[in-house]
Amino acid sequence: MEVCQHFGTLIADAEQIYDLNLIDDQLVLGIKGTLSVVELSTLRLRMQAGMAEKARRGEFFNTLPPGYVLERGGTVVKSPDRRVVEAIELVFAKFSEMRSIRQTFLWFRENRSELPVNKMGETGMGIRWQLPTYAFIKDVLQNPFYAGAYVWGRRPMEKVVVDGQIRKRQGSPLKPEESRVFIREHHEGYTTWQTYEENRRIMRASVLNLTHDESVGPARAGQGILAGMLRCGRCGRKLHVRYWGRSGTAARYVCTGDFASGGSYCLAFGGSTVDRRFSKELLAVIAPLGVEASLEAARTMSGKRDERCALLARQLEELEYEQRRAFEQYNEVDPRNRLVAAELERRWNAKLEEVGRLESEIARLAAETQELTAEEEQELLCLGRRFPDVWNSEAATPAMKKRIIRTVIEEIAVILDDETDKLTFTIHWKGGTHTQFRMDKPASGTGQKTTMEDVEIIRRMGARYGDDETARVLNKLGRTTGKGNRWTEQRVATVRRRHQIPGHRRKPANPDLLTLGEAAAYCDVSQTTIKRMVEAGVLAKDQIVPWAPWEIKREDLDSPAVLAVIEKLKNTGKLDLNRDDLSLQQSLFVTQ
Repeated sequence: MEVCQHFGTLIADAEQIYDLNLIDDQLVLGIKGTLSVVELSTLRLRMQAGMAEKARRGEFFNTLPPGYVLERGGTVVKSPDRRVVEAIELVFAKFSEMRSIRQTFLWFRENRSELPVNKMGETGMGIRWQLPTYAFIKDVLQNPFYAGAYVWGRRPMEKVVVDGQIRKRQGSPLKPEESRVFIREHHEGYTTWQTYEENRRIMRASVLNLTHDESVGPARAGQGILAGMLRCGRCGRKLHVRYWGRSGTAARYVCTGDFASGGSYCLAFGGSTVDRRFSKELLAVIAPLGVEASLEAARTMSGKRDERCALLARQLEELEYEQRRAFEQYNEVDPRNRLVAAELERRWNAKLEEVGRLESEIARLAAETQELTAEEEQELLCLGRRFPDVWNSEAATPAMKKRIIRTVIEEIAVILDDETDKLTFTIHWKGGTHTQFRMDKPASGTGQKTTMEDVEIIRRMGARYGDDETARVLNKLGRTTGKGNRWTEQRVATVRRRHQIPGHRRKPANPDLLTLGEAAAYCDVSQTTIKRMVEAGVLAKDQIVPWAPWEIKREDLDSPAVLAVIEKLKNTGKLDLNRDDLSLQQSLFVTQ
């Protein structure tokens, strides 16, 4: 308006013409502009209020996720397409089996199993079938809509200042229960709410496993089958598993205790002996169930085969329908109209190729997964009766054993009796029962132990020097570890923890005790001068072992004898160590 007033521009609407040089016209336009802004704001607020009210009734939808459709009355129901329903159900079934988003994703990719996704096509938004992405599997598992819950307002808008300007952006997603609208049993779900919460706990634990608790998330391939199941009976902390040895596969269970705050480790012992002893206790309980487990394994094998075949059968049924429809379209066109007939013929041939490819896949799967014969079923039952042999066979992977252990056991408390050097394990079974067994603490191989001479050097140096300096001295002395390896900072620290020797990773500061280099810097002379004064008996020094750092007391450097020698050196440039003045030597005979 100011620009129009400056250049004398007239403004017109449907009612009249306004001259902004006239105060009355300015007033009228100002009022009309204000009313327009208020009207637009009112309309926006009313529409937002209507949207929120509709959401509170559970009736506001942008796009329904795959597997759901909206009926005319506004009711949300599962898709009438049986293939879509079975595909979504399979996602939850596979995650329940594998307990890992990535493993579920890899299963669908390896088996070439397509899933339904919402995609914009020529006729609008619709279902398209494609191999799933990791993000799609994750979205399906994390979407509370599949658990029968209606959630709205899960990502609230927040205001931020960017380059001095206030901007709006969507915040991080809230928990479904904390959203603006949350209706638990809004529609029929593909899974229960309890299962959804359990899945969410598993996914959150796998991603944010800040405490490195291996009892959460998928079972991994490490050799320690009790990883994440052991709890220290002294401090209550979970025991971690660490892998040692040349190949890094020898498990060792460790309770760090208050080591991080300057204390010591609570408990540590080798894993292989404990795993074998625990396996005996476990097999004594679950071996009688071996026959039932073998029958369940047979049913599982058959179920997995039927599961895969059912998916392919649904896909083949849909492709055959599309192939017949493409043929009918081609058959109805005038063959003389080649522009249309050629395109329809191409579509029909493409569908025929897809049908043929899928039929070949079904035939291949049927050949690979034949029904068990009577002899094979009988052999499976015999394996059930010999369950310990199955457990100890190479086919039973550590990951499989971990899944079995987590299924039947809640956790295991372990405590060490320092007097008898025995470990006591208390098993908390899933049903609430507790059992207990004791065993000797596994001892390291006698041929691979650190020698007591090395332990004594580490003990003497640990109080004054860091692990790095101790390792350097041991290597200079030609010492090696029990396994013949060079000493490193980490190996020195391991020996200290094992023998409960206090120490430091780095040398602690001690202003009253100086090394050779520090003494030279303190006196402003060369290291050679300090060495010659030590050799002449003018200056005293200590050394824990050969190649260890020299230890020179600061008070000796400030003695009259040393100061006189250094002063003469600086004045004359000569180092005189043969003076007969007894006052220069008195510091050597002072008893402490």
